[in-house]
Amino acid sequence: MWTFWIEFALLLTAILIGIRRGGVALGMIGGLGVAVLAFVFRVAPAEPPITVMLIILAVVTASATLQVAGGLDFLVQQAEKVMRKHPQQITFLAPLSTFLLTMCVGTGHAVYSLLPVIADVSLKTKIRPERPMAMASVASQMGITASPAAAAVTSLLAMTAKSSQPLTLWQILMVTIPAGLIGLLAAAFWSLKRGAELDQDPEYQARLQDPEFRASIEKSVTTLDKVLPAHAKPSVILFFTGILVVVLLALFPHWLPMDEKGKTVPMTTAVQFVMLAFGAFILFLSNAKAATIARSEVFTAGMIAVVSIFGIAWMSDTFVKANEAFLVDNIKVMVAYAPWTFALAMFAVSAFVKSQAATLTIMVPFGLALGLSPHQLLAIMPSCYAYFFFAFYPSDLAAINMDRSGTTRIGKYLLNHSFMMPGLIGVGVSTVAAYALTHFYF
Repeated sequence: MWTFWIEFALLLTAILIGIRRGGVALGMIGGLGVAVLAFVFRVAPAEPPITVMLIILAVVTASATLQVAGGLDFLVQQAEKVMRKHPQQITFLAPLSTFLLTMCVGTGHAVYSLLPVIADVSLKTKIRPERPMAMASVASQMGITASPAAAAVTSLLAMTAKSSQPLTLWQILMVTIPAGLIGLLAAAFWSLKRGAELDQDPEYQARLQDPEFRASIEKSVTTLDKVLPAHAKPSVILFFTGILVVVLLALFPHWLPMDEKGKTVPMTTAVQFVMLAFGAFILFLSNAKAATIARSEVFTAGMIAVVSIFGIAWMSDTFVKANEAFLVDNIKVMVAYAPWTFALAMFAVSAFVKSQAATLTIMVPFGLALGLSPHQLLAIMPSCYAYFFFAFYPSDLAAINMDRSGTTRIGKYLLNHSFMMPGLIGVGVSTVAAYALTHFYF
């Protein structure tokens, strides 16, 4: 028993130190934890999460190539056109745009180009920018579990592949897409009347007396004046075609090729070569330089995720496998009686790990060891997003910095920030919706 608690404390310490260091530190410190468990506690290391890492690597490479080809800018411009055409609906259109953008390209980092536009449309329409800005940041991360190109989705697909009830990509998406949209709309409805109107906000009106502040408010921000290369739109079509091929293979697995033993190639393998192939098509179309792709924001963020998952997920899986009997004996009854309680644990882990893919790679093996089925884990999948809780995630900080009105902010008491209620409502409602949809479908 004491060994369990010491190893558990080691795991938590590794996660906390890795989070404080940031970036790839989480992965390296996780690897150090595996070494300590192996050499000091004589625990057999689990298999490293190779499949998960390779899927993320393939999808991120294709997404980064799309970004370099101008496809991401094209999608941002289309979203801006819709928001400027219907500015009074910005509180709904902004989060829907960022949700769909993430859903299309598989990363929430696509939101940064849209945030200044959302702030500009809000100010021109006299709508408190905090309402759409906070929702846009939250929705951009909620869209991850609804994206067939996201690391979180492909990670869950890979981790349940060897279970008795493996999930298919279609099963995941038929739950997470409607659940995410339901949660998003619930949070957007709540946001409609949050805070004072700009003409009734004394703090904002006082800042307007400063000529420099008033000038910054009056200037326009747009992406529509950016000239895109001719291959921007075709690159988007190619990328979506790749996603469509993945979805069709998930729907019709008999289309998958056979291996040398006459067995169907796993869907997790198909995702890898399909996305790499369509990344190559975009590369040939745009004649993008490989070095530029490797330096892109999407590629950098993706590689950090790969290294983080490599170390910390490996350590977590090693810990779970070494203590599986203890965990099952002491927690299984509670989780079996109320599976939804596992969502609270997943939410808590995500608040610190700040990656949905990393949260799932830590918690899914734990859940399977406790006897939860893949469908039960799918039912609580939206709860793997909680890093809005402390509002230190880059998209949240970007929303604060890009809101020229100053209404999107972190409060005096740290947790009373602009993203807390939209996040809690969005994640809470989408988790309940996913739970209901999973029970209805399966």
